[in-house]
Amino acid sequence: MFSAASLLTIIFLALSTTGSPVEVSNSPITLPIARRLSALNGTINLLEQDRARAAALRLKGHTLKHGGHGVPIGNVVTGYYIAVGIGSPPTTYDLIVDTGTANTWIGAKTPYVEISTSIYTGTPVSVSYGTGSAYFSGLEYLDTVTLGSGLTIPQQSFGVAASHSGTFGGADGILGLGPVDLTAGTLPDEPALTIPTVTDNLHSRGTIHREVVSISFEPIIVAKEVVNGELTFGGTVRNKHGPITYTPITTTQPSSRYWGIDQSISYGSTTILSSTGIVDVGTTYILIASDAFNQYQSLTGGTPDPPTGLLLISAPQYAALENLNFNIGSETYTLTPNGQIWPRILNTYIGGSSNAIYLIVNDIGTPSGKGFDFVNGYTFAERFYCVFDTSRSRIGFAQTPYTDATTN
Repeated sequence: MFSAASLLTIIFLALSTTGSPVEVSNSPITLPIARRLSALNGTINLLEQDRARAAALRLKGHTLKHGGHGVPIGNVVTGYYIAVGIGSPPTTYDLIVDTGTANTWIGAKTPYVEISTSIYTGTPVSVSYGTGSAYFSGLEYLDTVTLGSGLTIPQQSFGVAASHSGTFGGADGILGLGPVDLTAGTLPDEPALTIPTVTDNLHSRGTIHREVVSISFEPIIVAKEVVNGELTFGGTVRNKHGPITYTPITTTQPSSRYWGIDQSISYGSTTILSSTGIVDVGTTYILIASDAFNQYQSLTGGTPDPPTGLLLISAPQYAALENLNFNIGSETYTLTPNGQIWPRILNTYIGGSSNAIYLIVNDIGTPSGKGFDFVNGYTFAERFYCVFDTSRSRIGFAQTPYTDATTN
C-alpha cells in the first residue's frame, strides 16, 4: 500500500513523463481578469496588509528549504480576479491572481464538490503566515481545470481548504503564478515535494509553446468591478505593449525565490534606493526600504495620514511632484506624478477623504540591505506590461498605452 504522500508523488511524476503527444500551440492564450472592490467591515488599512505580506514573503524566502511559511492576503479591498472552472462539467471559482505564491487553492467561499473527474489524494496541504498561524489548510485534489473557453488542464493539482483565515473579498481562493519552488514545504507529509503549477502543466502538456505568463492592467476609472486586465499564458499580446526589455531573476536571497529583480529608484535626479526586491501583483502598493522611504517622504513633502497609513500631499505639492524612475537593467521605467497617487475615485474604500491626494509609495518596514528591499505591487503593474518568463528565469517590462495616463 502507498501512503497518500507517496501516491501524490507517483501521480506528479506520471503527469510530467507520460501522456499522448499534444500539438504545441504557438499562439498565446489570453484571459480577462477583473478588478473587484470589497469594502468589508467598513474600511481596511491596505498598507498594514501589504507590510504583513512583505514580511511573510521575506521570511518564507529565507526559510524555504525548511518549508511551511506562506503568504497572507487576509481581507481584500481591491484585487484582481480570474474565473477558473474546476471539474467536468466545470464549477466556476473566482480566484485572486497572485504572483507571490505558487499554490492554487479553492474553498474560501464556494465549496468543492467531488464529481467523476475528481481524484482525492488524501494528502494534507497547508500554507501558513510567516508567524506560523494557519492561513489555509486542507487536502490536495486533482481535477480538470478550465481557463477560458476550451482551455483545459486534466488532473491539475490544487488545494481544497478545510479551514482558512481572512474573507478574501468574496474570492474563492488563489491562482498561484509564482515559481514552483514556492510550493515546497506546503505538503506536510512530504515537504521536499513541489506541486506543478497551472503554468507548469500548460507547458509540459504542450498547450503553450513558452512557459511564460504576461499580465496587462489598465488603471481603474470607475468605482465598481470592471474587467480591466488580461492574463496571457504562453507569450504576450503585441498591441498591449511597446518593446519589452528583460532582466534576469536576481541571485540575491531571499528575493531570488520569487519574481525578484535588481533595480535602483530615483526621485527626479536623486537616487533613493539601489537594491533587490520583487514584483508582486498580490501586493497593492509600491513598498520600499525604510531609509529610501524617508528620503521619498522628505523630497515629496508628504505627511502620514493616520486613517490610510499613506502619505498625504496638497494640490501644490502634487503640482510640484517629480517623476519616480525605476532603473531596471538597461531601461528606465518612469512613474509620472499621476502614476504615484492612489486613484481618487477609490479614496473612500481605503478610509480616505474623497478629494485628498495620497501617494502609493510607502515603507516596507525594514532598512535596505536585507535582500528584499522593495515590492513593486500592482499599482506599478497597472502602468507597465509585465512578462514572467520561467523558461529563461527572467522578467520583462514594457510601456503600455496607460503608462502616462492621468486617470488617478
